[in-house]
Amino acid sequence: MARVTFFFDVGSPYAWLAAERVDTILPVTVGWQPVLLGGLFRAAGRGSWGVTADREAGMAEVSRRARERGLPAVRWPDPWPGDYLLAMRATTYAARLGRAREFALAAFRAAFTGGVDLGRPESLTAVGRAVGIDPGELEAGAATTASRMPPRTCAACPPRAGRPAPRRRATLPRLGRSWRRAH
Repeated sequence: MARVTFFFDVGSPYAWLAAERVDTILPVTVGWQPVLLGGLFRAAGRGSWGVTADREAGMAEVSRRARERGLPAVRWPDPWPGDYLLAMRATTYAARLGRAREFALAAFRAAFTGGVDLGRPESLTAVGRAVGIDPGELEAGAATTASRMPPRTCAACPPRAGRPAPRRRATLPRLGRSWRRAH
């Protein structure tokens, strides 16, 4: 069976919206892979829309989409966006345990329907406890070097000083208009 990888950051409301339906709309097995969105923003010289003039419009759009999909009302964490580094390390540890999906869904729901600040260690241990991960193990696992985000793997991103350039990946052929119209 084909496999698709769903890349996500538990601090992203759009990733939450996608997470709530990714397993049901794709006819393939979905692998859940945490990525640190802040690191991608930094590498691309960008930032979150949550700290721009588009913040209110973006929040309203997320709330509208949640309503349209029958999800609970959005309760935004305070602060949002916040510091999600520890949350992503905990998510990476959960992924190493084979529990990325369960942990991420619980974290997303805590953050975006419960208004929980995932930057607080006690919030993360509560999420872990809710999905059957021992709080002490989660804290220790999130603190290990192995739970830190892996080095940059984006072939399009420039290397940072002191890190090797990423390996080049094969490029996919461009699909012509006739293929797009047929599918």
